[in-house]
Formats: sequence, C-alpha cells, structure tokens
Amino acid sequence: MTRRCAALVLAALLLSLTGAVQSAQAAGYRYWSFWDRSGDGWTYATQGPSTARPADGDVQGFRFAVSADSQDASQPRGAASFTAICAKTPARDDTKRVALVIDFGTAADAPSGETPPSPRTACARVSPDATTAEALASVARPLRYDTNALLCAIAGYPRTGCGEQVSGQAPGTDEPTSAAQPEPAKEAAKEAAKKDDGGPSLGLYAGAAAVAVLGAAAVRQARRRGSRRNG
Repeated sequence: MTRRCAALVLAALLLSLTGAVQSAQAAGYRYWSFWDRSGDGWTYATQGPSTARPADGDVQGFRFAVSADSQDASQPRGAASFTAICAKTPARDDTKRVALVIDFGTAADAPSGETPPSPRTACARVSPDATTAEALASVARPLRYDTNALLCAIAGYPRTGCGEQVSGQAPGTDEPTSAAQPEPAKEAAKEAAKKDDGGPSLGLYAGAAAVAVLGAAAVRQARRRGSRRNG
C-alpha cells in the first residue's frame, strides 16, 4: 500500500509539473518582429533595426503579432520583391535604397480597442551608412520606442503597449489575455530573448528532477519497510 501511495504521489506531482510547463509555453509577447529577406523567404533578423545596416537592394520586413519566440513568430505577409517595391526609386551614387515590408498583423493580435492598418511596402532612400531604424523612420513615422530601445509602434500603431506578455486567449474572444505581470521583450534582446526558444525554464527541469528524486526515495523507503516486516 505504501509503495502504491508513493507512486500515486509521484504521478500527481509529474502531472502538476507538466501543466506548469504547458502554461509557460503558452505565454507569448505582443511585439514588432524584424526580418531579413533571403532569396524567396524571410529570416528572423540576428540584430535589431537600430544596429542593422542594410545594403542598397536589401529587403527587410516588420510584423506585429503575438508569439513566444523566433521559432513561431509570424512572418510579414505579401510579396516582397525589391524590384517591385523600389521600381519608382532610381539608384543614386550618394544614397542607398532599402525595400521595407510593414505588416501590422491581424485583429486577433491587436491590442484591445485597436484595428491594425493594412500591410504596406515602402522604398526608403537613405544615406549609405544609415541603419534600418533610420530607413524605417524616413517612410513610416511616427515611431515609438520604450526606455530600453524596444520598437513599440510603427506609423503610430499600436497606440499603447510595448512588448507586453500575453497568455492565451480570453474566453469567447480572439483577444489574447494579458498576463498578471507583463515583461517587455527587449528588441535586440528579443533576438536574444529567444535563445531559449520559449521552452521550459531551467527551474522547471530542476523541479522535475527533484520530483523524480523524491519519488524514488519514497519507493526505496517503502521497500525497506516491506523487508523489515518480512524479516
């Protein structure tokens, strides 16, 4: 009986831990992600727009959405051809042209009370040493940043909020529910904020190990008691 109780306790603790892992994985962030166009597809940018320095002819994109990490982040939608976007912006020796795709996302990812504008493209003509942030500012003002230099809004969208954490869907709606204590996902950081790919924290794995150790100890103790009685 003692052995059976120990097994049941271990199973209950593991089920509880599994629920915590799933809850952690369900959390995400509402933010502007930054992308580089590579061939016919998008690649999540390895640095923030304030430090990236695109070359003439590059295509870069921004997408507003809720995602947990770079692996599940929503990519900019629509065609992204430099030739098409910058067709009316001829080359000049003293400048560079950067094609930008700006996707404001869907209503499901929008903050409460806001409606996302339609996706759009723009060809930014900037100085040869300009950053992506400077190219974006030349075609999509106003931009809004927080004190950690996280890009919060493009062309004034959204009006409020900045990288807030959300946790799943509100019952009966398509509006993500804000977590109890939102944390901003830092932007160059967000590139770095994703190194763990949104997986369970080390604490959860440590908890699992602790549960396993406690369960094994309970089983050993039950066996010892059984041996004493038989002896």
